[in-house]
Amino acid sequence: MNKLQVFVVLCLVSTMAFAGGYRVSTQSNRQLAMGHTGVAVVNSADILFFNPAGLVHLESRLSVSAGGFGVFSDVSYQNEQFGTFAETDSPAGTPFYLYANYKVTDDFAVGLGVYTPYGSNVTWPTDWEGSHLVNEIELSAIFIQPTLSYQLFDSVSIGGGPILAIGGVEFNRNASRSLTDEQGNRSNVAIEDSGVTGWGWTAGLMFTPTENFKLGFNYRSLIDIESTEGTATFTNFPNSPLTPSNGVQGFEATLPLPAEATVGVSYKWDKFLFAFDYNRAFWSEYEALDIVFEDGSESINPRNYKDASAYRFGVEYNATDKLDIRAGYYFDESPVQSGYFAPETPRNDSNGYTFGLSYNVSSKFSIDASLLYLRFKQINESYDFYSDPGVPVNAPFGGTYKSQALIPGIGVTYNM
Repeated sequence: MNKLQVFVVLCLVSTMAFAGGYRVSTQSNRQLAMGHTGVAVVNSADILFFNPAGLVHLESRLSVSAGGFGVFSDVSYQNEQFGTFAETDSPAGTPFYLYANYKVTDDFAVGLGVYTPYGSNVTWPTDWEGSHLVNEIELSAIFIQPTLSYQLFDSVSIGGGPILAIGGVEFNRNASRSLTDEQGNRSNVAIEDSGVTGWGWTAGLMFTPTENFKLGFNYRSLIDIESTEGTATFTNFPNSPLTPSNGVQGFEATLPLPAEATVGVSYKWDKFLFAFDYNRAFWSEYEALDIVFEDGSESINPRNYKDASAYRFGVEYNATDKLDIRAGYYFDESPVQSGYFAPETPRNDSNGYTFGLSYNVSSKFSIDASLLYLRFKQINESYDFYSDPGVPVNAPFGGTYKSQALIPGIGVTYNM
């Protein structure tokens, strides 16, 4: 493979990192309705995700919680200088969760959680102005977390467990801004891998100085998803020794799912429960994406992400014996720095407004519902690290991005 072919291949796969913001905060209908707070809130088996130290505080011997969401998002791009405009037509995402907790003794509990904290699903019009960066991308990751929780002292509990992450990716983009085959079809590459696994861990601490006041801390480790058996399919390349051949070749790459630390408090007053969480995601671990191809060539693609914070507020009101009402708000910083804003996951700083309720059908069974409206700040930004094959000059792609998402969810909680 000559240098130009290698360069084309490197450019094609360099966006597999999907930019920032592939974290999806939809791990509980009850807690999403409260701004996705929860590190110091004990009201269901959902605490397994937010803070495993809280499992031992659940009153029921057996607690089960399950639910799902529909993610409906749209993004528009406009460049007034060149008169270009495009909108995404992404299919709905469907994150889900399932938690089960069993209290072995008053001081010891075990649990198992299955949930989807990372994902991205963005579909731009085929061959749009930014198709040399991305046409379509779908990223998913499922976490499986066995958990132990123990009451260490009267007011202190601890918990934690390993995490098995199972991920997959599908990605499609054009080879360059203009390359076509002899019939005029845009040269294209599709990247695919599934069943990729990685291991991490989580640990938590909960301090309960009074019955109504709780303080929690949770840490979730970095998990590297290492793709070693992925395939890159090249189509519509011209029959030329200067371009890659049509067909399939393998590649290896690593995508980090960053570590997170969360500290929070909750306070119960009369029929109200107030909660606040501060979350720090360590995206700076993601400096570059190293790619090794089947032929042994290697590429390092700069990402230069920064650590980012989220500030979350939530409140619950016990309206009746049957009905709990919830609301919340959060501000979520983007980890993407200026000049690195690529349209794979066009995310900027965002404001999230949340609502929801639980209806207690019986003393053991309840239905949980939530609604999140996520509004990203409008931004005029660019991705400055692309250049056409054989042209050693960067060709920034930028414009104004507007994006928002509506995420309704429903779930059930069972206690026995």
